[in-house]
This record gives sequence, structure tokens and C-alpha cells, in this order.
Amino acid sequence: MALTNVANAPTPVIRRLKFVESVGDLVFKWSTIFFASLIILAAVWIGWELLINSSLSLKKFGLNFLWRQVWDPVMEDFGALPFIYGTLVSSTIALLFAVPLGLGVAVFLYELAPPKIADAIGFLTELLAAIPSVVYGLIGVFVIVPWVRCSLEPFLSKYLGFIPLFKGAPYGVGMLTAGLILAIMILPFIATISREIFKTVPQSLKESAMALGATRWEVLRIVTIPFSKSGILGSIFLALGRALGETMAVTMVIGNRPEIKLSLFEPGYTMAAVIANEFTEATSSLYLSTLVEVGLVLFGITILVNGIARMMIYRSHRSAGLGARA
Repeated sequence: MALTNVANAPTPVIRRLKFVESVGDLVFKWSTIFFASLIILAAVWIGWELLINSSLSLKKFGLNFLWRQVWDPVMEDFGALPFIYGTLVSSTIALLFAVPLGLGVAVFLYELAPPKIADAIGFLTELLAAIPSVVYGLIGVFVIVPWVRCSLEPFLSKYLGFIPLFKGAPYGVGMLTAGLILAIMILPFIATISREIFKTVPQSLKESAMALGATRWEVLRIVTIPFSKSGILGSIFLALGRALGETMAVTMVIGNRPEIKLSLFEPGYTMAAVIANEFTEATSSLYLSTLVEVGLVLFGITILVNGIARMMIYRSHRSAGLGARA
């Protein structure tokens, strides 16, 4: 009836309706462009502010700041390499633990668990992401650090002590403990997002594979995971971004020593931790500028990681498209 009335309406009415429609489309288009531009402007503004406020440090140390290992606030001699090393190593350890565990949880919840159990475990997994980082830090100090010091590190030292990564005294606080805390913190991102990605796999593809005699494991390996590869990569890099910028929990368990040691038992330092610990103690303009430059380096690493993630996801989509054509 409504379509009939519009079709039978006089020509001026139709023109007025088309005009209102076109104006609405234009408003919608430019408003969404404006909101999207705010994201770009915010990122550029953050980078610009970090660059301006770190100008003193940039002028004094230049690019050498990235690979200098000295951190001496008294003599105002600074370098960022220990913090870059600590950030990358602790995040890598976290991914080594969290990726297989998170994907295992996602596969179990999607393929094996009954609906009620899957919903309950899924809710608890998502709840892990809502726990404040300071609470994770407290759990690390009172639970994980004693366990690592008394059980895990002595075990690793006894059986894998010939590897430089597992040499040294069992302090409890150090790179290994920080990586374990980060793994617990980023696990919900990998598990939850991967599970949701698995749900987007067309049921017809799975049924076709089963009709050809594929087992549940073969369906998962041949259909589900290849179809979800780009989403899984996205979840991993999202978790990595969280690990790179985590501050409080890592600060409480990593030991906060600006040194580069090969052993994972040794204390370390991260970029986020040094900013949180020393920003209020910066008594000179150069000291403050140096901490801001550390933030600038962290900002740059985050952009680089996300750029690599986008390239990998793009290549995954491209290879999938080529495979479909073949």
C-alpha cells in the first residue's frame, strides 16, 4: 500500500521525497567520514605531542637512544635498549604460552563442549579480561612469584640449565614471571575472538567435508582453521598490543632492573614500567623528555606491530582468494 501511494503521488511530492533522501544520504556520508577522521586525527595528535615533548632527548641522543644500554638519571645519560628488550621478550614469552592455550580453549568451546558448559566457560574466560591489572599484579606477587621461585625455576635450571635462557639464581621476579602474567592477561582476547571467528565458518563447508568422510579433527584442520586464519591472526596481534602496553602487573613482577640479560630468570624492565615508575621522579627537563621519548618509541613499536598484522591479514585474504579461484 505504501509503495502504491508513493507511485501515485504527484510529481512535486516525489521530487521532495527524493530531495530529502539525497540530503539524508549526504548527512550520513559526511558524518561517518567525520567520525572516522577523528580516529586519524587522534593518532596523529598523540604522535605529535610525544614528538614535541621529547625534543630535548632527541636532540641530545638522536637515534643512538634506541640502542644505548645506559640508564643513569644522576648523570643524565640515557638509553632505551634495555626497555625495548624487556618489552619484546616479555611479550614474546606471553604469546608462546597464550596462543596455544587460547586457541585450545576456543576449539574446545566451539567443537567439543556442550552448550551450557561452553557458555559458562566462555563467560569466565571473558571475565578474565575485566580484571584490573593491579589485581593480576597482586596475584603475581603472592602466588606466581613464590611458585616460580620455589618450583618452576629450580626445575628448569635442573633439567635445562645447559641452555643460557634457563641459567641463574631463582629470583622469582624476572622476565619469565612477567611473561606468565601477561599470558594470563591476554588469553581472553585470543580465546574469545577466535571462538567468535570459528562461529562464522559456513556450516555447509563443514557438512560437505563430513559428507566426504572427514573426521572432526580433519574438519577443524582443513576447513575451520584455514577459513578463520585472518581472524585468528587478528586476535593474536590484538593480544600482542595489549601485552606491549601493559604496565602495572608487569611492573610488580619483572624486577625493574635496566639491564639486558639472556637468562629469563633475571630481572628486567619494560618501556611502560619505566614510565610509570620514574615519571613522577623526573627532576630535570632532559629526564622528563627522555621518558616521553620512551613513550614515543613504544607508540612507534605499537604502530609497527599493527602494520605487520594488517599485512599478514591482507596476505592471508589474498592467498585465500587465489586458492578459491584455483
